[in-house]
Amino acid sequence: MSLAKQATEMEKIMNMNTAQIIEYLPFLIPLVVAEIALAIIALVHVLRHPNYKFGNKAIWIVVVLFVQFVGPVIYFTLGRGEE
Repeated sequence: MSLAKQATEMEKIMNMNTAQIIEYLPFLIPLVVAEIALAIIALVHVLRHPNYKFGNKAIWIVVVLFVQFVGPVIYFTLGRGEE
């Protein structure tokens, strides 16, 4: 995608009015709720379990909290150790 086309797309996004934003809320709210729930579940698991396949507790806390949406998924697929 060219730089001019990207700028045009950004202008469209910036010019969205409130009605258009409200139109997207039914799609955004479930995603936000799912992301927050997944992050909380992953964070609780990191704090309660001492064993990890890779890294340590501090690294996984940072990944879960600051790598939005994919951080908890990465933790559950790569970081979660044996029970």
